[in-house]
Amino acid sequence: MDAQKIAVDAIVALTDCDREQVAAFIRRLYLTGVKDPKRLTFKGLQAMARG
Repeated sequence: MDAQKIAVDAIVALTDCDREQVAAFIRRLYLTGVKDPKRLTFKGLQAMARG
């Protein structure tokens, strides 16, 4: 759970995107097996940049 919180906080701080949207995306990534906060943040930033 800490990995998800760290990733969501970082992405929201860097992109100013909607927290709920970011949290849902990170939760899906986490459930697929991505557990590293850095990896979650990187993947989340990529997704938010694409729109």
